[in-house]
Amino acid sequence: MVWRIGVDSGGTFTDVCLFNEDDGQVHIWKVSSTPDDPSRAIAQGIAEGLERVGAQAGDVSYFGHGTTVGTNALIQHRGVTTGLITSDGFRDLLEIGRQKRPDLYDLQADKEPVLVARALRLEVAERVHHDGRVETALDEQAVREAARTLREQGAKAVAICFLYSFIRPQHEQAARRIVEEEFPDAFVSTSHEVAPEFREYERMSTVTVNAYLGPVMQKYIERLAARVAELGLKVAPRLTQSNGGVIGFEQAARLPTRTVLSGPSTGVVAAQALAKQTGILDLITFDVGGTSSDVALLKDGVCKLVGEADVHGYPIKAPMLDIHTVGAGGGSIAAVDSGGLLKVGPRSAGAFPGPVCYGKGNDEPTVTDANVVLQTLNPTHLLGGRMAIDQGLAKAAIGRIADQLGMDVMATAQGIISVVIANMARAIRVISVQRGHDPRDYTLVAFGGAGPLHAARLARELEMRRILVPVTPGIMCATGLLQTDLRADFASTSLTVLSDDGVVKLGEAFAALEERAQTWFEAEAIPATDRVVERSVDVRYAGQNYEVSVAMPEGPVDPVAIAAIRARFEEEHRRLYGFIASEDPIQLVTYRVGATGLVAKAAFRAFPDAGADVSSAQVGEREVWMPEVGGFVVCPIYDRAKLNPGNRFAGPAIIEQMDTTTIVLPDMLVTVEPHRNLILEFLK
Repeated sequence: MVWRIGVDSGGTFTDVCLFNEDDGQVHIWKVSSTPDDPSRAIAQGIAEGLERVGAQAGDVSYFGHGTTVGTNALIQHRGVTTGLITSDGFRDLLEIGRQKRPDLYDLQADKEPVLVARALRLEVAERVHHDGRVETALDEQAVREAARTLREQGAKAVAICFLYSFIRPQHEQAARRIVEEEFPDAFVSTSHEVAPEFREYERMSTVTVNAYLGPVMQKYIERLAARVAELGLKVAPRLTQSNGGVIGFEQAARLPTRTVLSGPSTGVVAAQALAKQTGILDLITFDVGGTSSDVALLKDGVCKLVGEADVHGYPIKAPMLDIHTVGAGGGSIAAVDSGGLLKVGPRSAGAFPGPVCYGKGNDEPTVTDANVVLQTLNPTHLLGGRMAIDQGLAKAAIGRIADQLGMDVMATAQGIISVVIANMARAIRVISVQRGHDPRDYTLVAFGGAGPLHAARLARELEMRRILVPVTPGIMCATGLLQTDLRADFASTSLTVLSDDGVVKLGEAFAALEERAQTWFEAEAIPATDRVVERSVDVRYAGQNYEVSVAMPEGPVDPVAIAAIRARFEEEHRRLYGFIASEDPIQLVTYRVGATGLVAKAAFRAFPDAGADVSSAQVGEREVWMPEVGGFVVCPIYDRAKLNPGNRFAGPAIIEQMDTTTIVLPDMLVTVEPHRNLILEFLK
């Protein structure tokens, strides 16, 4: 038998999905993450997963992996000491930024710390004009002295960012060569390689983050590669990028900024596959793990790619799926603030010590503890019986919060859930209402270990009528790793007015990018029949500060293509802003080419209808606190593994499986569709 393995390394659990290419079997497994060395839990999960299915390492044909190592290092500021070499007069750009507060009306809001100390930000003489003309040649001796200074000051990585290097990269190339001669042990990153686009602050931020995370990612990848080799896997490991595609370990180590959304991106990829499978194309994804909730919007089954995102306070110019994250997960800690109000998150109990009910030493209650007290979660064990939990510890911890608030334990536990639901709803409004989409027109796809647990109440908060719960929601990101392709993205910036006169320049820009894409295809040994190239361009009205991404039509770049770009831009501008300025000139700004190498993917088959009766799937019942009915109500407990296509039942109910728990409210109807996904709908 031949097996494909996807592993998602999260903050609390490491998820493993094994897919048998011969008969379509799917097996899942979870182990506790090991934050001190995530590769240890990954190797353990692979070994235990293979043992459970009776397979050997040599039977594995594909190994894909998603990680939060880069993201966590950035959030926790655990990167390496980094130096910056930049154009004369620009050392403070990294600190000045766009001169905006994180929150316009919050006078106490703190900006994230600058990743490079001012003493390690060094200037050298050089200057290039916006059209590529050299004003001042690079002072190579100054670069040599800067490299020596950074080496003596203890830097481990060096970022190089010169003005307009995306137009003329020769100065950065020379600087890189000199730094590598003087400081061979440093991780060196240049802006024209990492983010060859305009906007100097965002480009400098991106290359700085890349250098800051580079040695961390390199060390992690080296450890993981060694452990994978010890297991006997013969396949080349792949790592997920923020754009939903996968790349090899070598490229991931060189460009860690491409992996900052590595973990959540594969969940969105799996949701796109789920949309095709079910025919439900307009979706909002809701991925809740131990530390955060990640949400994204799929229109017509596709999640939009963006060229830039703010990742925990640091702008990063890299292709990413449009995912929004908030610190609201199962491990989010509840506390009373200085004003006497209940707050939940963004602090998290993580994998260790974890929620109070785990009994590992934490005494601060979490969202998981609240669910254990309310008995929406099993009050005695999790992970299908593999992990014992202590409800008494959870009640005592929430009791201490309740005393501070002057409330009883059950009301406080429910208050924690209500607060975290409000945080989650706010995240979804960012990617829907604030971008011209009505969430009521979408279906909520709930996954992650805690997504299905909170989906019903979140949907009610947003007036969404339907929820889709995948077969294995707790390991959806690992499943997505078996449904993604190889992908690389290429971009270049050149401001051009949209007109028939610009056809030649536009054609040349895309020809150069497509040539780079073909070089990548060859390097990855992707057969010609499995190559897909997509083109897009960032467009704006002259004078605007931000662009709208528009897909390029297939075929030659000609006046017909120009007309299509104009029409698509105006349509999207009207949707986003409510108007078009038909008399204003339109500018083409950044040209983009996405290169996809298609690979074999896991395909999940449909099953025959088994009828509506679900009596054989009921495995018990328990009292569950539901404010919808004013207190405790006896709920039937269903075993998800025993639910079959065609089964139908009404709430209230609890559906349990190894990787998650789904709550069904009293006014909801559950239907099992042909691929064993659950569809939950409000009756009124």
